[in-house]
Amino acid sequence: MREDQLTSAPSHPVRPLDPIDDAILRLLRTDGRASVRSVADQVHISRANAYARINRLIDEGVIRGFSARVDHERAGRGASAYITLKIVQDSWRTVRAKLEELPGAAHIALVSGDFDVLLLVHTEDNRALRELVLTRLQGIPEVLSTRTLLVFEERDLLPER
Repeated sequence: MREDQLTSAPSHPVRPLDPIDDAILRLLRTDGRASVRSVADQVHISRANAYARINRLIDEGVIRGFSARVDHERAGRGASAYITLKIVQDSWRTVRAKLEELPGAAHIALVSGDFDVLLLVHTEDNRALRELVLTRLQGIPEVLSTRTLLVFEERDLLPER
């Protein structure tokens, strides 16, 4: 995601989605490669209407992109972990930029509670995970502490139909 999308106000006013938009989003979350024709048929609207709605959702930033769901074990990244970080106050942007460069970083969130950042990583094995945590993460000056939670099993949740 671009920096301006993360830190600035939306360029379009935020408005609630109608049931057709919700249905389109459910379909595209399940199959991001679905054709406009298939989407239109499944939500019972014309192709032109489906095309216009999908483009509007993209333009308004509701749809941020399309991607593949990856089986990390089959891709050679069988060790996954959520890592919590406590960071120096007001260092979020600096830390985020460094975390975005980490190999295997899949998700970064600034959160409230007992820690400041939640990071999901996928690495080749536990040795690579150890290296990532002990050398890369704890080597960032703004990171005060980390806690690693190993993932034993995971599943992407798809939207209900």
